[in-house]
Amino acid sequence: MIRLARVGARKQPHYRVVVIEKDRARNGRSVEVVGTYNPRTSTATVNLKRDRIDYWTAKGAQLSETVSKILAKQPAVSSPSEPEVTPAIPEATPAV
Repeated sequence: MIRLARVGARKQPHYRVVVIEKDRARNGRSVEVVGTYNPRTSTATVNLKRDRIDYWTAKGAQLSETVSKILAKQPAVSSPSEPEVTPAIPEATPAV
């Protein structure tokens, strides 16, 4: 499961987005940390490793409700698979 694990001092929450077995404790040993979430900044700071999240979801990991909401708010980074090709300017045909 991909969910949040709370870290930080009392009344100063900061979260890690972790891949963890569903039955483990909230801050138990995780398989991998795939991001962070800080709600205390003026606009909540979110750092996610999208490729790792996609990898784990492909392996069958489920997202918690909160993590799915965070992912929905973050725009998907589109990787340019093919470079954009500008159309060639047609050559002028000579007048006959």
